[in-house]
Amino acid sequence: MSTLALRFVGTIGDLSAADRAALRDRGTSSDQAVRDATAAILAQVRLGGDAALHALAAQFDGATLTQLEVPRDQWTCALASLEPALRAALVRAAVNIRTVHEAFRPAEVIVEPEPGIRVGRRPDPLGRVGVYAPGGRAVYPSSVLMGAIPAKVAGVGDVVLCTPPDASGQPTPVVLAAAALAGVDRVFAVGGAGAIAAMAYGTNSVPRVDRIVGPGNAWVAEAKLQVSGVVAIDSPAGPSELLVIVDSSADLDLVAREMLAQAEHDPAAAVLAIALDDIGPALAARLRAAVAQEPRAAIILEALANRGGILAAASIAEAIAFANEWAAEHLLVATRTPGAILPAVRNAGAVFVGTSSSVAFGDYATGANHVLPTGGLARGYSGLSTQDFVRWTSWQEVSPEAAARLADDVALLAESEGLPAHAAAARHWSTA
Repeated sequence: MSTLALRFVGTIGDLSAADRAALRDRGTSSDQAVRDATAAILAQVRLGGDAALHALAAQFDGATLTQLEVPRDQWTCALASLEPALRAALVRAAVNIRTVHEAFRPAEVIVEPEPGIRVGRRPDPLGRVGVYAPGGRAVYPSSVLMGAIPAKVAGVGDVVLCTPPDASGQPTPVVLAAAALAGVDRVFAVGGAGAIAAMAYGTNSVPRVDRIVGPGNAWVAEAKLQVSGVVAIDSPAGPSELLVIVDSSADLDLVAREMLAQAEHDPAAAVLAIALDDIGPALAARLRAAVAQEPRAAIILEALANRGGILAAASIAEAIAFANEWAAEHLLVATRTPGAILPAVRNAGAVFVGTSSSVAFGDYATGANHVLPTGGLARGYSGLSTQDFVRWTSWQEVSPEAAARLADDVALLAESEGLPAHAAAARHWSTA
């Protein structure tokens, strides 16, 4: 086994310009090869439809598909035959996700800024949503729950799931079981960038959707970006990220385990710790000892060598400033008073307050959503919620009396912009 190596070490203040650029530049679109390969797959599916999806399944999944859609009886059978303890765990997660997202359901707002003027904003459920659940190095029934349940809570009429097949030509049974449990309407054994293309453009088998949600690898994230001109997306969520702010009060074995847990997702995962109280060397030693016991150690070591690090901060203020600049998918605060830091955090997909708030709990069962922005996009994007499954209809109603009061001011504003027809439309009401 290779030895542990971290890409980023030293202090925050001593980072080179090259290292700072590498820390910032972790989105998938910086890789021209990924961009080009993804664009080719999107074009292949757009032109070739179902035939292209069959070809891609053979190329990337080693699967010969007899049909793209997975019949419903296969999902229900998968749920019925699921090992009881695992089924109970999935049910518990599903209940918590539903409870949390029902509380987050958006509601209509009506405001009366002046007598006779009513302005409203109403959330209308999307008609059809596509949920992507990754496969490949691991399977993710949790992503099915995270995408489909909030969509159903929001009132989406048709939820379509795309997830890669294994060599048998079918998604794994636990993913199909999660689809049945989450109330998905249709399931397709289609993965990768091809699945994103199919949901964006539509094929004879896969219906076109109004929005695509769900995490994925670099090609899936890039595909979502490239189709975002024709279909709405949640955010281009790519490989997993974790930033830990840690001081000497923390159990470093627990912190090390949290870092390894996110690093095991993907060799492109980004996992950093900002260490206070000069504990960086001790944390590195715990990482080195713990990784030797991990079944996915090869993936973890590659991730840490590519995008892992332990950086020392001179103060908690410097650590928070770095966290807000780096804008991690997951931020774990492992300090003496973690709750005190929470108000100062502005840019993170999700914040985990204290070491007992393991990121793993949020990944599966707290009810919060694990579909989160990566690549620094937490500066402008939020985690998946019921708000991603509605579009807002804005409306306004002006009484004749209010119209008369508005008319002259609106006409003046229109004339100042060189729009005389607007001014005339408004002035009609001043003399009505």
